[in-house]
Amino acid sequence: MSQKILVIGGTRFFGIPLVEALLAAGNRVTIATRGRTPDPFGVRVRRVAVDRGDATAMQAAFSDARFDVVYDQMCYGPDEAALAARLFTGKVGRYLMTSTLEVYDARHGQLARAYREEDLDLARSVDRPPTAYGDGKRRAEVQLLGARELPVATLRLAHVLGGAEDFTGRLRGYVERVLRGEPLLHAAVPGATSFIDVPGVVALLVWAGRQDFLGPLNVASRGTLTAPQLHARIATRLGREALMTPKAGAGASPFDYAALHALDTGRATALGWLFDPLDDWLDALIDTHAAALAGEGVGA
Repeated sequence: MSQKILVIGGTRFFGIPLVEALLAAGNRVTIATRGRTPDPFGVRVRRVAVDRGDATAMQAAFSDARFDVVYDQMCYGPDEAALAARLFTGKVGRYLMTSTLEVYDARHGQLARAYREEDLDLARSVDRPPTAYGDGKRRAEVQLLGARELPVATLRLAHVLGGAEDFTGRLRGYVERVLRGEPLLHAAVPGATSFIDVPGVVALLVWAGRQDFLGPLNVASRGTLTAPQLHARIATRLGREALMTPKAGAGASPFDYAALHALDTGRATALGWLFDPLDDWLDALIDTHAAALAGEGVGA
C-alpha cells in the first residue's frame, strides 16, 4: 500500500538510496532540506526548502501537512526534537528518528555484553558522554520518546560504512593507511564495535516504516570488529602488512574503543528482522576504496 512519506534530509549518504527505495515501493515522497544540495530525484518527489532548526519556517511549511511516516534524518539535539514533537503530534502515523550507537556512550565500559535498548534509561540523568554527537542524539531521544501523543521509534544505527558516498571517510582512511604502510594506533586492550553498510540501513528503514513498533531499536549487521581487527582484515585483503601500535587509552583512530561498544539486535530479530552478517559486504567495500585510492596513485 502506498504511503505518504516525509524525509527530513535525504540528499546525502544513505538518505539518497533511502528515498530511491521508498519511491521504488510506490510511495509518495516529500523531502525537506535547505535546498543547498542537488538531488537526483527529478519530478518524482515533492521538495520543501526549509531550515530544520528554524521553528517559524518549519511551522509555515508543515502546519497543515499530514504524513503516514516521517523519517527524520537531521535531528541532532533536543531543541530540534522538541520542535518536531510540537509540530507533528497528531499529524503523522509514525515518526522515525535516525539515532546512533553513540547514545550508549553514557554506558560505555559499564557492561560486559553488547548494549540492549533497555540499557539506556532515558528518564535518568547521566554525566555528559564523551562525544557531543552522542549526547545530542541521546537528548533528542529524550524529547521525542517523551512526547506521549507522538508515535515515535528511534533507530540506533551502528557505524555506517559506505563507498564514495560516505562523507565521513572513516573506512577510506583505514584503507589508505594500509596502502601507505602506516601503523594503526589503537587502545592497548581494544573493544569491539558494531557496523552496518548502506544497503543494510536502507532495507531496515524501509521495513521499519511499514511496522508499528515504537521506542528504540538497535540497528547493526551481525558480527563485530575491534579497530585492530578491521585494520588487519583490510591488510589481508590487500596483501599488505598490518602495522599496529598500541597506546594508552582509546580514540586514536575511528572505531577505537577501550571496552566493548556494540549493539545487541535481539529486539529487531524478535520483531521479524534479520540483519545480514558483516562478512557479506565488508570486503567489497574495502575493494571499492582500494580501487579509488589506486586511481589516485596511493600505495603505488
